[in-house]
Parts: sequence; structure tokens; C-alpha cells
Amino acid sequence: MSAAFASPDDSDGTVAETADVLYALMADFVRQRPRDMSMTSAATLTALRQRGPQRITALAASQGVAQPSMTSLIASLEKSGLVRRRDDPADRRASLIELTAAGQEYIVDRRRQVTDRIGEHIESLPTDQRSALAAALSALRGLEELAAADVP
Repeated sequence: MSAAFASPDDSDGTVAETADVLYALMADFVRQRPRDMSMTSAATLTALRQRGPQRITALAASQGVAQPSMTSLIASLEKSGLVRRRDDPADRRASLIELTAAGQEYIVDRRRQVTDRIGEHIESLPTDQRSALAAALSALRGLEELAAADVP
């Protein structure tokens, strides 16, 4: 990111530059991920794994898609055996969508494949750069928590 995008509190550009590098890394790793399902499907499965069973309306909102689109996506994931519907105990008229064991296994394996690939890149770095990444782990976890808190 150029200095023109740096915030006034970031006079040396480090926040902007760090954000730009993290964005580029995420984009590269997303492009390298397995292509056996859409990003929205994978993100929906991940949301169910992280936040537990949810209504279709909540899933649609968190993924930024219309409810009819999410209904179709869930029907497809159901046919694949990755999710199932169950009654919502808070409202018998509604359903909750939850991962099946196969869905849980799928999303854990998919994440492992991507993290293994990222790990290969990290292992290719010089020792001092690997150490710098390890030292930044606490800050990266803090960033992850902030990002997770922003999810509807």
C-alpha cells in the first residue's frame, strides 16, 4: 500500500504496509486453496464450525448473500452430506443448520491443507525471519480476535 493510504497516526507507513502485505498474503493463499467448492460454501462451513449451529438468515448475513442464495447453498451442502437441519429449540417454526461429522472433517482437512502450505513457505524463510514471525504470533492472534469480533 502506498504512503497515500497511510493513516495520520501512521506517519512512517508501517501499519499501512503491514496491512498491505497481510492482504497480499491472504489473496495469494486463497488463490492457492483447494478448488472443490465455492468460497462462500467453504466460508459457511467454517462459520458453522466456529460459531455452531445457525439459522439461514444469520448465515446469509455473515456471508453477505441474500437469504434465497443461502437457502440454495445449504440445500447443496445438505445433499453433499456436509450439513443438516434441525429444529431450533427457541422457535419450532425455524431450523438451525449444523455441520455433520463429514462437514466437520471436510473443513478441518481443508484448513490443514492450507496451513500445511503456509507452513512450507514459513519453513523456507531464513531463521531470523521465522523467529520474527514467531515473535509476532501474539499480535497476529490479537488481530485474529479483533477480526472475529467484527463478524455479524
